Amino acid sequence: MGKKFALNIFYNLAIILSICGIVWCYNNHKPLPGGFLVGVAACLVYFKYQLMKDIRKTFKEKDQK
Repeated sequence: MGKKFALNIFYNLAIILSICGIVWCYNNHKPLPGGFLVGVAACLVYFKYQLMKDIRKTFKEKDQK
């Protein structure tokens, strides 16, 4: 379970850095890296969503025992 929480923290930090990068690219008129960072942020949000579903499922299984 500790690995999942560490992965969750990594996803949070990566999403925050991606958003900061998107803002920086927007302010400096760099659309190509900004588009790449939008894609990276979208993938990270999807993976985080899947991880949170898995964590919730794990907690529900432990509560039933």
